[in-house]
Amino acid sequence: TGLFSVVLYAVLRPQMGTFIGVYLPCMQNILGVILFLRLTWIVGTAGIMESFAIVVMCCTCTMLTAISMSAIATNGVVPAGGSYYMISRSLGPEFGGAVGLCFYLGTTFAGSMYILGTIEILLMYIVPNTAVFVAEKKEDEAEAMLNNMRVYGTCCLALMALVVFVGVKYVNKLALVFLACVVLSIMAIYAGVIKTVIEPPNFPICLLGNRSLQNHNFEKCMKTEVIKNVTYTTKLWKLFCGSPHLNATCDEYFTLNNVTEIQGIPGLLSGVIKDNMWGDYGPSGMLVEKKNQSSVPVQDNSRDIYKPYIFNDISTFFTLLVGIYFPSVTGIMAGSNRSGDLRDAQRSIPIGTILAIATTSFIYMTCVVLFGACIEGVVLRDKFGGSVKKNLVIGTLAWPSPWVIVIGSFFSCCGAGLQSLTGAPRLLQAIARDGIVPFLQVFGHGKANGEPTWALLMTAGICEIGILIASVDAVAPILSMFFLMCYLFVNLACAVQTLLRTPNWRPRFKFYHWTLSFLGMSLCLSLMFISSWYYALVAMSIAGCIYKYIEYRGAEKEWGDGIRGLSLNAARYALIRLEEVPTHTKNWRPQLLVLLKLDSDMGVKHPRLLSFTTQLKAGKGLTIVSSVLEGTYMTLGAEAKSAEQSAMHAERTKGFCHVVVSSNLRDGFSHLIQSAGLGGMKHNAVLMAWPGGWKQAEDSYPWKNFIETVRETTSAHQALLVAKNIDKFPCNQDRLGEGTIDVWWIVHDGGLLMLLPFLLRQHKVWRKCKMRIFTVAQMDDNSIQMKKDLQMFLYHLRLNAVVEVVEMHDSDIAAFTYEKTLVMEQRSQMLKQMQLSRSEREREVIDTSVIPQAQLITKLGTKSHANLSDTATATPDHQVHMTWTKDKLIAERNRKRGEPNMVSPLESNVRRMHTAVKLNEVVVNKSQGAQLVLLNMPGPPKNKGGDENYMEFLEVLMDGLDRVLLVRGGGREVITIYS
Repeated sequence: TGLFSVVLYAVLRPQMGTFIGVYLPCMQNILGVILFLRLTWIVGTAGIMESFAIVVMCCTCTMLTAISMSAIATNGVVPAGGSYYMISRSLGPEFGGAVGLCFYLGTTFAGSMYILGTIEILLMYIVPNTAVFVAEKKEDEAEAMLNNMRVYGTCCLALMALVVFVGVKYVNKLALVFLACVVLSIMAIYAGVIKTVIEPPNFPICLLGNRSLQNHNFEKCMKTEVIKNVTYTTKLWKLFCGSPHLNATCDEYFTLNNVTEIQGIPGLLSGVIKDNMWGDYGPSGMLVEKKNQSSVPVQDNSRDIYKPYIFNDISTFFTLLVGIYFPSVTGIMAGSNRSGDLRDAQRSIPIGTILAIATTSFIYMTCVVLFGACIEGVVLRDKFGGSVKKNLVIGTLAWPSPWVIVIGSFFSCCGAGLQSLTGAPRLLQAIARDGIVPFLQVFGHGKANGEPTWALLMTAGICEIGILIASVDAVAPILSMFFLMCYLFVNLACAVQTLLRTPNWRPRFKFYHWTLSFLGMSLCLSLMFISSWYYALVAMSIAGCIYKYIEYRGAEKEWGDGIRGLSLNAARYALIRLEEVPTHTKNWRPQLLVLLKLDSDMGVKHPRLLSFTTQLKAGKGLTIVSSVLEGTYMTLGAEAKSAEQSAMHAERTKGFCHVVVSSNLRDGFSHLIQSAGLGGMKHNAVLMAWPGGWKQAEDSYPWKNFIETVRETTSAHQALLVAKNIDKFPCNQDRLGEGTIDVWWIVHDGGLLMLLPFLLRQHKVWRKCKMRIFTVAQMDDNSIQMKKDLQMFLYHLRLNAVVEVVEMHDSDIAAFTYEKTLVMEQRSQMLKQMQLSRSEREREVIDTSVIPQAQLITKLGTKSHANLSDTATATPDHQVHMTWTKDKLIAERNRKRGEPNMVSPLESNVRRMHTAVKLNEVVVNKSQGAQLVLLNMPGPPKNKGGDENYMEFLEVLMDGLDRVLLVRGGGREVITIYS
């Protein structure tokens, strides 16, 4: 089937070559409205030198972007979707979605600009008398023009959207006609330039002093004329004077200055290039004046607005012109957008795009120089051609007639508008179908033949916003931003892929380098802020919001993108750096290994352990959530990991999952403590739940595993946190309104006891809790001095806490303590001594279901890890099931008392139990109402024979307390007074 599909693709694939498929569409998209309507004005305002700089900057930017784009486009098959597909597959769904939507908005606003250009040509130059709004006052003319643009623009948009809806095939058929119009117009301009050398065209302009006049209201550029020795006033006189009589009161400037007539297009050899070399910027309402023409100035210019002068309609400055000009170099993606229709996309896209940019760059650069060399400066600065009888300025240069350009530019703008309204909905549909932005899903649907109906409606709606702005000069910088954002990320994508040296990065186009991509990226960023810093910030904010939204809500996509590769490289580099130096005390934070238990349905037994982890970490540092399963890896691994991940997601715990499947549980926990983490990102603390029902457990595994874990963490110099009654701990949604976190600081173990409450109080669950620190003093200690020293220590540690010193008296060994110790030791010894027959053992086990006061069922095995949990293979000699009830315990004790060698509890055990009981009394007395109690955890006994006694000591120590966290330090300082 693979071979068949390849052959089928070869037979069915379209046959468009480089010229028709890439070069011409790019040419049509690049050359457009700005060339015909604004380039002459940009040259006049900025001068030849600065205009040339603008053109070079913008063309360099697009050329570098085209090189990067060619590299990406030739690195594998690019299906339909063009630039969006390339960026999203190179930089990942977040960047892809953000940049795809930016490109979509850019294309949509480009449609607005082309439609506004179409209407400007229509209302200014083709049918100026069809305006709906006509200004009664001179100062209202600009507003009336904007309203006309809005009305006609909306109608034009509706018409174009209808054409696109009815059938895209008509748009594609008309594309060549529109392109022909563009080519003819450009040829007419070059022909006109050559004609000026032989015979300049006759477009006289009228100057009053040095001011340029609108000459469509008068024929003769003179104040008076003599006919048969009689002096008559002209139409020009009537425009500046109150009446046509010679003795009428005239405008002061009109009286003081002479009228002169000069040629608007003096020609290529006239030397006018020297006057047009440098710019002439000015505020809105500034008069357009000829620089080297003499004039007599006047004081009062307040009435100038009512006179037929040519004015600047907007304030002009270099950066504004960059923003207005840039859309004239966009359109370089037209070829890559058709990648699905090309015979050999990997060959055609680079050649066609780069040739198109080279050709258009040459056209723009020559046009800048030729316009400056052929046309008078006042005409160039006259945006709407009022000084040349309301002709399109670029049209006055054309041969054989200005109408060639007017009609050509009209159809060119129409065609470009239709192309934008065709392309933008498809782009939106492609983004919607990728499913990375959930709220755009509706735009993925369309007509039965796949035409994007909803996306077209959305595009028309956004396009209307641009049309309501109603000015080509105001819309151009907006779409510049969105295109520049898109080009910036194309360059970034190429640079990232090149620098990462991903094995899959093998473009057929070889003439690229990461430095070129970075230069292109820097140029794009610079142009964004040069054009308009506030629009740049808005565009970046939009892209940033979309990025974060996709990251937060979007579907998980794995496209093998460069950003993921970059993350892997950065992680590797950081891990290698971390390995070099041990963590400084100032940087120490608990990197937790959380030991979870899973139930038989693979559910997490204590989900509050994860909540507590989140509260302790506040999302910072390393968290490894781990569990051990008994069995084989092939059967259990995946489902356990998914169970942990879902629990972590539910508790909003950020971290990694690590599931170990082992033949026995003890070995699994041992392996986890030794091997979890990587390099410098290893855990330094272990968090686990207290084995609550260890006395009632059927075997001794839970507490033996617990003690072995304590021993292993101690050997590995890792801190250990043990939470008792973990299910009573608050969840992440709780807010503890008041209360205290009590720290019982018996032994200094590196300051972990001090640090943990501080970290907990960073989280909103514990934020309102106060911190109290209790320390224990003997009778001979100076408790007042101890309190002062501890307060000073806390002050230097920058921790806010109430300090209390509790005095403990050396009282006699209480009878209760003695009795408790005796019971504990006797139970341990008798379990070891007594062996029961198989039948009695089975009977005893069955009895446990009958006797409600079952106190202890324990299973003794050998000391190896394996036999602790391997019940199936143990022999009867190695394990004893013993059921203790209250009656049996008393009877056994009495029997023992009757024997001559009566057991006396070990003195050390009695002393330890005494300490535990007394300390527990003090802790319960002071901290029973606390939200959390933190206690030093004593170390386990060196002799394994005392393990069960150790568990009893801990149980007594925590007796009567609700939420307890036992803390054992890792043998290093974790908190410092130094900055």
